[in-house]
Amino acid sequence: MEVTNTLGRRKTAVARVYVQKGKGEILINKKDYKVYFPTGTLQYVVNQALAITKSTDKFDIKVNVKGGGITGQAEAVRLGIARALVEMDAELKPSLKAQNLMTRDPRMVERKKPGQKKARKKFQFSKR
Repeated sequence: MEVTNTLGRRKTAVARVYVQKGKGEILINKKDYKVYFPTGTLQYVVNQALAITKSTDKFDIKVNVKGGGITGQAEAVRLGIARALVEMDAELKPSLKAQNLMTRDPRMVERKKPGQKKARKKFQFSKR
């Protein structure tokens, strides 16, 4: 059995995705994805690429994800799954690209600057 592995990132979350032919099982950090991502919104995000390509029960997916928060992790998994599907079948790319699933979101947290309270917020100014 051929295993395709890809990488998905979002903010500081990194997801390593391993996809192979199977019956639709998704494991994230050795747990079922419905246990790891308890809310319906996050489960929808993880399944989005599979739903668009109509391949929800064709592949077994194993994911190692770390860093970031729960939403960033879910979106990193989504990107990894989309990239893996395109690597297995290049004809799926236009439909995934139309939904912006092939684009890595470049937004990151802005760094804190010295002499300021946060990235943009200044310390309170007192004239007298």
